[in-house]
Amino acid sequence: MPEEKKATEGKLIGKVTHYFGNINVAVIKLTDKLKEGDTIRIVGGETDFNQAVDSMEVEHQKIKEAKKGDSIGLKVAQKVREDYKVFKV
Repeated sequence: MPEEKKATEGKLIGKVTHYFGNINVAVIKLTDKLKEGDTIRIVGGETDFNQAVDSMEVEHQKIKEAKKGDSIGLKVAQKVREDYKVFKV
């Protein structure tokens, strides 16, 4: 049932706006804050995986915490595409 699945999705905190395949980096536009050490889940198409946030960047500067409205660069474990949803779990 979709209702049960939603409980494990976590909180929607943004979406993928770009993916650099050569370096496995996703650009994520945030609708909520995110910090190092958080665990995120990326969902879209056939893709659905969790990963820890080890490091992220804004404008090529490493940051520990990002706020709502930021677009961050984040190394991802799997290939992602634009408009994939990003949840904090």
